Amino acid sequence: MVMETIAVVIAVVAVVWLISVLVLTAPDLSNFDEPQPELHRDRSAVSAENSEVLRLIDLLQDELRGKSALKRLKRIRQLFDEGFTGSPLQADELGVTINATNAGGVDAEWVVAPGASHDRRLLYIHGGAFAIGSPLSHRMITSALSKACRVAVLAIDYRLLPEHFRKAAIADCQNAYRYMLGYGPSGNSDAEEIYVAGDSAGGNLTLMLSAWTGDAGLRRMDGVIAFSPSTDSTLSNPSAVRNIETDPMLGSGLGPLARLPKSIRLSIAFIKCLGSPRNPLMSPLFGDLSDLPPTLVQISDREMLFDDSLRYVNKARAQGSPVTLQVWPDMVHVWQMFQHVLPEARHAIDEVAAFLAENKSGRTAVFNEKQGLKQGIR
Repeated sequence: MVMETIAVVIAVVAVVWLISVLVLTAPDLSNFDEPQPELHRDRSAVSAENSEVLRLIDLLQDELRGKSALKRLKRIRQLFDEGFTGSPLQADELGVTINATNAGGVDAEWVVAPGASHDRRLLYIHGGAFAIGSPLSHRMITSALSKACRVAVLAIDYRLLPEHFRKAAIADCQNAYRYMLGYGPSGNSDAEEIYVAGDSAGGNLTLMLSAWTGDAGLRRMDGVIAFSPSTDSTLSNPSAVRNIETDPMLGSGLGPLARLPKSIRLSIAFIKCLGSPRNPLMSPLFGDLSDLPPTLVQISDREMLFDDSLRYVNKARAQGSPVTLQVWPDMVHVWQMFQHVLPEARHAIDEVAAFLAENKSGRTAVFNEKQGLKQGIR
C-alpha cells in the first residue's frame, strides 16, 4: 500500500513536471534583455518624500502581518480603497466630478476634471494582482490623469480573483473598451481620441487590449500608457527574483512565489489563468508586438517587474512598434498612486500628458524618453 502511494505521488509529480516543460514553459526571451535603458532621471534627484512612501508601505505590511490569507485579502482591499489616506477619496476632495456608469455590463465610473473634453477618453484599468483594487482605490491616479491630460477617464471595476478567473477580467476590459468607443460621460457619442492606461496587473490588461483591438478589428487606441506592467505571467524574467529585496511593495507577497521551483510556479499560474500563462491574453510579452499604438511604459529600477517592461519594450521596438520606456530610479512599484505625498508621482503624470500631446502633434513617432518634459511642447 505504501509503495502504491509512493508510485502515485511520483507519477503525479512526473505529469506536473512534463506539462510544465512541454505546455507552460515560456519561450526564452533573454535576447530582449538588451539594450539596457538609461535612467530617466538622476538618482541624486530622488525626493526626500520617497522615504514617507516607504514608511506608508511598512505600515501596510505591519497591518497585514499575521493575518490569515482571507483576512489579509479583505483588509488589503479595504486599505487600497482608502487610497492610503485613511478614508475613501471623494470627488470634491479631488477637484473632479465622478459619476457611476455601466460600461457594457461592467460597473465603472467617469472621472472628469474641469476643462476635460468628453470626446477625449481614457480607459483606466487598476492594478492589484488581479485580486485587489477598484475605481475607488485609484482615484488619485484617475483624477490626476483627467486634470493633466484633459481627458474623461473611465475607471472600471472588473471582476477579481479569487471570486472569478482571470478570463473574466479580460472580458470586462474588452467590453468596456467597446463601450467607450461610442459612449462618453454625456451619453451616446463617438470618441474623438481614445487612450488606455493601467498599472501592474492593470498594465497587463492594458497591453493585452493594445494588441487585441487589432485582432478584433476595432478602432486602435491613439495612445497606451502602462505603469509598472506585468507582461509575463510565468514569472520567468530575471528581475522577478533579482529585485525581491529592493521591491517593498511586491517583495513580501510575490517573492515567495517567484522563488518556487518552475514546475510548481507554472502550475499555480495555470490554475489562476485557467489555461496556459504564456497565452498572449495572459502574458502580452509572448504575443505579436508589431503595429502597436504609440505606447509609454514607466517602471522603477527597483521593481520585480522591471524585466517585464524591459523585454516587452525591446521586443516591441524590434518588431517596429513606437514604444517608449522611462526608467525611474529608486521608486516603489506604481509610485504614481502616491499623488498626495510624492513629487515623482505628480511628475510621472505630467510626463504622460506630455507624451499624449507630443503624440497628437505628430511631430515624433516616439516620445523622447531621455528628455521627457525637458523637450517641452512647442
